[in-house]
Amino acid sequence: MGGKGDRPTVENRWWVDQGKEARGGAVERPPPAFGKVFFRSGDGFEQDRARHRLTDSNLKWLEETNPPENGWAYVQVLDGERTPDARIERVKGAFRLPPGGRGVLVDSGVSLRAIITASPPGERLLELRLGDDASLDVWVHGEWVREAVFRGFDDALRRAPALVREYLTTARGASIA
Repeated sequence: MGGKGDRPTVENRWWVDQGKEARGGAVERPPPAFGKVFFRSGDGFEQDRARHRLTDSNLKWLEETNPPENGWAYVQVLDGERTPDARIERVKGAFRLPPGGRGVLVDSGVSLRAIITASPPGERLLELRLGDDASLDVWVHGEWVREAVFRGFDDALRRAPALVREYLTTARGASIA
């Protein structure tokens, strides 16, 4: 095996587009049609603002549905599409709310979001997306502190209850580390 000098350079790799034709002349290209619009869609994106809005969205679901203390509320967001009642009850049974806690199940038919908060509402907040792509996001005092991804609905129901307990009922979950 040779040294670095034996390896081809970018200039002699025929598959690398260098904007030149075979004889070395520049290739005229039409103006970009898609890329310019696609990348412009990210102009001005502020990740901190988006994170705050996401947390705010979860709080708005809690405020709008006003679940009882130590209880759940349910909202169906798409007409006609609904998670089966047995699956909804299974989710409620898997996640014990902490004393004074509240939960909202947001049902899109394709997935079910469980938004859970301890007392006082919003101080410690979890959003669990249950479906084929299942995930958990945790906020403590408005700061995003944890994300977990699961292999699906059943995997999330097996693994997420321990995380919910950890972040809503223990001293470790109450502090940002």
